[in-house]
Amino acid sequence: MVAVHIHTYPDPILRIKTRKVEDISGDTVKIAEQMIEMLTIAKGVGLAANQVGIDLRMFVMNPNVEESMDTKEPVTIINPEIVYKDGFIQYEEGCLSLPDLQAKVGRAQKIILNGINIDGNPIETSELEGLLAVCSQHEIDHLDGILFIDRISRLKREILLKKYLNEQSKMERQAI
Repeated sequence: MVAVHIHTYPDPILRIKTRKVEDISGDTVKIAEQMIEMLTIAKGVGLAANQVGIDLRMFVMNPNVEESMDTKEPVTIINPEIVYKDGFIQYEEGCLSLPDLQAKVGRAQKIILNGINIDGNPIETSELEGLLAVCSQHEIDHLDGILFIDRISRLKREILLKKYLNEQSKMERQAI
């Protein structure tokens, strides 16, 4: 298995709608373990499979950021589906695939999420709120090929992307 790395914008893998996981095999478990390791190293909250170049419908999330979670271990959610949304929250979001960019994004304040855990068992979360609800929606967007910048105004998106691409270009020139 190839070691994973975080793909950054404008990599085309970030724009694909990922395919459903049909079989939770040893490879799926290894991918999830590598994603959790990458998430921990990057000090992120969530990471979708396509962010590490894998065309599978799964993400990992670090619940350590939220006191209300029963578990403090990173979790893997396979074939996630939001089955309940309520309320509205504006949250300052960032993304490991768009380093150093942040913007306020509107999301549901509370959600309930169905999926499968890494052991192949069905899961239904209790009501997630705040950061974990936002993170789950953000990662599911990734799995649908949507970035958080797609959820802000066109003008704000253009300004942020211009800044981001200028910084990337500057870093590439410095690396030469």
